[in-house]
Amino acid sequence: MTAQGTVAQAATGAGLSVSAPAVAAPAGASAAVGVPARPRPPVPPAAPSGPASPDGPGVSVQIDGEGAGRSQAVTIIVLMTVLSVAPALLLLMTSFTKIVIVLGLTRQAMGTPTIPPNQVIVGIALFLSLFVMGGVVKDVNDQAIQPYLSGRVTMTQAFDRGEAPLRTFMLRQTGRQELQTMITLSKSPQPARREDVSFTTLLPAFVLSELKSAFIIGFVIFIPFLVIDLVVASVLMSMGMMMLPPVMISLPFKILLFIMVDGWSLITTALVASYQQGG
Repeated sequence: MTAQGTVAQAATGAGLSVSAPAVAAPAGASAAVGVPARPRPPVPPAAPSGPASPDGPGVSVQIDGEGAGRSQAVTIIVLMTVLSVAPALLLLMTSFTKIVIVLGLTRQAMGTPTIPPNQVIVGIALFLSLFVMGGVVKDVNDQAIQPYLSGRVTMTQAFDRGEAPLRTFMLRQTGRQELQTMITLSKSPQPARREDVSFTTLLPAFVLSELKSAFIIGFVIFIPFLVIDLVVASVLMSMGMMMLPPVMISLPFKILLFIMVDGWSLITTALVASYQQGG
């Protein structure tokens, strides 16, 4: 006999009633014992909602028109092209060519081929070119660049306006012989005026004129230094000092002469005056 049966009999004998605690069936379980619960049917997925209305909340992406994107791309291409050809424009269409050649010939005439260094020579030539071309740069900026940036003129009109001051400067510095040579080589008809010559013919003629002027100035600079070399070499020959290089003796005298006459100021004045007289 179990302990529960003993407690039940004792309770019955004592006149007490004992009820067993009810055990709740698990949710979803069948009333019958031993029968498995039936599975729930699957819930169908919710249908996708349609696109949000324009008035309702949402994210909208707006793409600019094709013209705006094309204009920006063309502007970037033009700027990259200008930056790539800027060194050629600086060398061929300004006074940089003549100035750097004259400064280089001056260095050679003094007998110091590495002093001043190339960086100093190029830097001096660059800033002297900016000084000489200041008026032309201002005209190009006022007549072409600023109107184009403000949208008042088109790119073609800006190029035409910017070419006019530069063409005027180049024509003033171009000799008749060099210009006629390039016209003959191009086999183009003779223009009625100098101003009617094409830009592709004017550019090489301007470069030839700049080279000619630079070498003429360089020849004049070489003469006093050459005289010093001849004098020093003659003195050394007369003294029988054959093994002593004349350059070592003449170099201090050439530097002294260059300092006494204020050579750099004379050369700078001659270069700037050559463009002012041409104008």
